[in-house]
Amino acid sequence: MNRKQKPSARTELPPEVRPGQSVELLQQLHILTRDAKLNQDSRRKLKQVYHLYRFIEPLMNEVFEARGDLSLVDHGAGKSYLGFILYDLFLKSREAGHVYGIESRPELVASSRELAARLGFGRMSFLDLTVEQSIASTELPAQVDIVTALHACNTATDDAIRFALAKKARFIVLVPCCQAEVASVMRQHKNESFGRTPLSEIWRHPIHTREFGSQITNVLRCLLLEAHGYSLSVTELVGWEHSMKNELIVARATSRPRGNARERAEAILDELNLADLHERFIY
Repeated sequence: MNRKQKPSARTELPPEVRPGQSVELLQQLHILTRDAKLNQDSRRKLKQVYHLYRFIEPLMNEVFEARGDLSLVDHGAGKSYLGFILYDLFLKSREAGHVYGIESRPELVASSRELAARLGFGRMSFLDLTVEQSIASTELPAQVDIVTALHACNTATDDAIRFALAKKARFIVLVPCCQAEVASVMRQHKNESFGRTPLSEIWRHPIHTREFGSQITNVLRCLLLEAHGYSLSVTELVGWEHSMKNELIVARATSRPRGNARERAEAILDELNLADLHERFIY
């Protein structure tokens, strides 16, 4: 069977596939094989897809119940894997709601547009924009409901946060990945930091510096979001492909900024000799 063809009416789909899901999309995402079957690896991948969707679906439902519409922006979308899944499982059966994929690599934007057109996913847009361009672009709503960033590497997660804050997003869903910047700055000031604090032992072994830098990055991100009036849920995205990079941060906009969040972030930057990062984490 041709990869772009749908299975015949007699084709029996695996029980894991939900009713109404696009078989062609699952094939394009390499979850279903060309003959609409699951192998061991793709079965695990589909389970992971559902697990991630379970966290985001209630947020989408809440927005729809409140205003009967939805704008979701997937920042650093890559191949727009997440946006396609959310559209297929949630928005396809509704008459409203729009998913925007923001990606700076034009070839990926072009392929996503082609796939959306082929699937008939008319309320998906893919924009070849930088972070700064996306904040000012008239092709995006002035305010958005949900911003997602799935495995946005290094500072791309921070870019998604900056976009979400500028757009006054109701919800922000982040799965950070490969946070190297903080550890890099820590290493730059390693000699200066020794003797300044007992925490200098973190600098002694590179693996500790790397892992601590990754953790403190997300701590600073959480404090930034709290300073801007978001309440947070931080948990594991259990079962995702990169078991060591599976932290899930879900932020909900409130009218109550955490009063000391900015001060706590400043104290951490000072204690760890990370003043170079003040502009990224405190604004």
